[in-house]
Amino acid sequence: MIFFTSDTHFMHGKLLGNNDFAPRPFKDVNEMNQTIINSWNEIVTDNDLVYHLGDVAVLMANSGGNEAIFQILMQLNGRITFIKGNHDNRSIINYIKKQNILIKNKPKFEFHDVGILLKMNHHQLFLTHYPMMLGITNNSINLHGHIHHYSVNSETNINVGVDSPEVSYLENQKKFGAPFAMAEIDVMIAGKKEALNNHDEVD
Repeated sequence: MIFFTSDTHFMHGKLLGNNDFAPRPFKDVNEMNQTIINSWNEIVTDNDLVYHLGDVAVLMANSGGNEAIFQILMQLNGRITFIKGNHDNRSIINYIKKQNILIKNKPKFEFHDVGILLKMNHHQLFLTHYPMMLGITNNSINLHGHIHHYSVNSETNINVGVDSPEVSYLENQKKFGAPFAMAEIDVMIAGKKEALNNHDEVD
């Protein structure tokens, strides 16, 4: 299967607590890290591919930071294709590339600087870290992260970050840190479109 996620921000202690940007009510970064790892591994297997749309971790590269981040990523099931976020420095990317391993003859980790275009389930998916404004399109959707618990006021933009408010369109509660399957993305697309259209009717 294919999954999507963004903005895990492993090790990012400044996000802890009830702040206005990305409230994460964990007692420390270890609890946050382990919660994401557990939620991820409950649904992702080593037969799966996860597109991570940026901001993997926030930790200084010195004092063993790169190795600490790499060890966290090695605990995550599946192969992971990363799109570079604004917090993903070149040092950690190069470090992971050097330590990379193979899963079924394919690299566990792959990297893209800007974005990826996929065609799935009759959608053209633009995978980016920052939200894109696509304008009026047919079956084109931008999956993105970066804005945490905010939502772009457009039905063509779906926030797949771990803090995404658009999980509210899913019938079942999503565990914090669990990547989104394509079937869930379809539900989020339909739910957001309906919600925005109903809002327009009210206005």
